Amino acid sequence: MAEMNAGISSDVIRGYNDTMILYILKQEPSYGYEISKRIRSISEDKYIIKETTLYSAFSRMEKNGYIESYEAAGDVNGKKRTYYRISEAGLAYYREKCNEWELTKDVIQRFIDGSSYLTMKGDTNGND
Repeated sequence: MAEMNAGISSDVIRGYNDTMILYILKQEPSYGYEISKRIRSISEDKYIIKETTLYSAFSRMEKNGYIESYEAAGDVNGKKRTYYRISEAGLAYYREKCNEWELTKDVIQRFIDGSSYLTMKGDTNGND
């Protein structure tokens, strides 16, 4: 039997990792570990992004022109870190993903509350 946990399955949320990362980068440029912490915090520990998932997303989004990376000195010991910032194309992609989410949420909700099935049958009382 599968183990249940209170978090969100990575399979369920996979298509929206970019959206979460871009949301954070809309606020200000940041680096991997900080972005990971913010995702965990904003989701109230319901989603913890894996490091490999995060860096794969960075690589893909940078290749697509949605984010840009640059080196900068870190806070504590001056060690260089790779920071990321959102591009204009990234802002447009973020808006696209937000619109897609609204459509996705609407479709899935129809299967949860059953209202579309009843509407399709034309009779909300279940009598044909």
